[in-house]
Amino acid sequence: MTKKILKGKVISAKNNKTIVVEVTRKFKHPFYEKIIRRTKKYHAHDETNKFKEGEAVSIIECKPISKKKTWQVLKS
Repeated sequence: MTKKILKGKVISAKNNKTIVVEVTRKFKHPFYEKIIRRTKKYHAHDETNKFKEGEAVSIIECKPISKKKTWQVLKS
């Protein structure tokens, strides 16, 4: 099974070795056919604390690191 890769923006880097990434997706409403935007926040593991707020990052699924962290920042 392949791991999911998502692109988003860092909205918080206050925790140690953790960043919060906001991922926005667009889809068409099944009945009204209007384009809808939905956002979701993911906690991602950042081993070196090098990413700051406002940066665009890619995250990939990984095994659970903690209760909320199941994503990891890709080396970019």
